[in-house]
This record gives sequence, C-alpha cells and structure tokens, in this order.
Amino acid sequence: MRCFYSPGYYLPLPEGHPFPMVKFPLALEMLLEGGIVAASDVEEVAPVAREHLERVHTAEYLDRLARGELTSKEATVLGLPPSPELFVRCAREVEGTRRAVRAALETGAAANLAGGTHPAFADRGEGFCVLNDVAVAVRDLQTDRPDLRVMVVDTDAHQGNGTHALLGADPRVFTYSIHVAANYPSRKVPGSLDVGLERFVSGATFLDALRQSLPPAVASFRPDLAIWISGADPHQNDRFGQMQLTLKEMSERDAFVLGLFIPHGIPVAVLYGGGYNRELANTARLHRNSVEAAARMAAGRATTTADLGV
Repeated sequence: MRCFYSPGYYLPLPEGHPFPMVKFPLALEMLLEGGIVAASDVEEVAPVAREHLERVHTAEYLDRLARGELTSKEATVLGLPPSPELFVRCAREVEGTRRAVRAALETGAAANLAGGTHPAFADRGEGFCVLNDVAVAVRDLQTDRPDLRVMVVDTDAHQGNGTHALLGADPRVFTYSIHVAANYPSRKVPGSLDVGLERFVSGATFLDALRQSLPPAVASFRPDLAIWISGADPHQNDRFGQMQLTLKEMSERDAFVLGLFIPHGIPVAVLYGGGYNRELANTARLHRNSVEAAARMAAGRATTTADLGV
C-alpha cells in the first residue's frame, strides 16, 4: 500500500509540550520493522504548493503563518509555537494527504502517515492543527473531478469542526464525525452527520453507535472515495480523548470502518488524526495498527490479535 511521509513531519517542540511529535517517525519505524509496508512503498513529500492552500485558506493567514507571526491569542488557541519552520512542516503534511487521496483513487487504498488536521479553519488554526489537509485535498480533487463524491469519516475522539465548516455546505462531500459531545472543541460546527457520545463512553457503546450510524450514511450518500481520519485518541489510556476503547475495540473499529469501503470497491485514504496516549509509544502503535488494517484488507488479508502491537 502506498504511504506518504517526510522526515520533516517531525518538528522539535518545547520540552513538556503535550503534542507527541515523535509519533510520526516512531509509527513509520514500526510499519517498516513489522513488514507492514516496504521502504519502497513510502513516498517522501515536499511542502504543498501555495496554490493548493489558497483554495481553502486565506492569503492573509498563510502569509502570517509563513512568517511565524500569529498573535499570542492565536498561538494559544492553536496550541503550537508559530514559526516559519512550523508552516513548512504542516505544508508537507498537507501534501501527504493530497497525494494519498489521489493514490487511493488509483490503487484502492493509501495512507498519509500523518494528517487529519480537522480543527483548522480558513483563517485560523485550533487544537494543534495549522492547515486543514482534508479540505485542501478535496478541493484539489475537485479541480479535475468536480463530480466526485467524497465521504470524510472522522472517528477521532474530537469533532472536526474546521473540516465541517470548510466542506459542510458542499453537496458533493459528506462529513461524518463520531466524538465525545462535551469534549474539545467547545464550539461544534454541524456536519452532515454528527454522532455525539457521552464522556468516558465505553468501547461497546461507541461501537454500537458507529455500527448503527455509519452504514446508512454510506448507503445513502454512495461515495466514490472515503477519507478516514482514524484517530488514536479513543483508546482508554489517552490523555485527552475521554473514551474507553480497549485495544481490541480499536481494532474492531478499524475493521468495521474499512470493511464498509475497501471490500466494496470504494477507495480509502487513511489519515492519523489525534492521539495522546499516556504511554507515548502506544500512540504510534495505534496509528500503525490502523494503517496495517487498511494494508491487510486492501491485500485481502485479515488482521488478527497477534498482529496488534499495544
């Protein structure tokens, strides 16, 4: 399965910062060591072209990002220290998603080994998300495939308010999000279908809600492509997710979501989304597991408990 990555996905942050930037190289290492993907499957990406970003983000916001000139309030809301290096890092991540969705259309499944930056808006970033990679990728696809029907499936523990704001009014795009209703972000933006759950929801309740809500949406919308923001933060040991899924239930989630698309000939692009596990390496392993599930299903192989690494 084709995967997209750059060593530039890792950017050092101040000591003690809650965003686990090391998850990107760690997850890649796990994917390669486990033979889930070969080195030849991993394609390095450069920063996305400005023209792609301008289809989604305001020129004024992009200019200030490139100079690292956000206000203190904007930086606090974003949660990351602004700098020109941060802008370049995030522009690489966007390019990874832009290329992954196109690769998925060509081959049936692909992954950006990052991405899913769903709280980014046209003129601001929020919650560790600077640029909205999904919206940029969708608008890029629409330049040459204007009638393509894209479903964004967001199983991250937090609602993708930025993605909903940027794509929600487009009838060619269906935005689905299952999340903790009372968790971040405090101000939700309605999507095509929001499934809000109680805080510290059990894995069984989460899976039941997913199984009841997502299949009818897929059947009704009939997408040509699914972009899956998987999310490692529903795991029970996550610092910020406020969900209680076990490793087995995370695996069941992955298999269920992917099983609605790949066996039925609907291409899927897999993105990471958030993850803040109390055991740092476990965030990387949970992302690795989601990519592995997609790679195995695309190759016609099942993922077993023995394959899981947490």
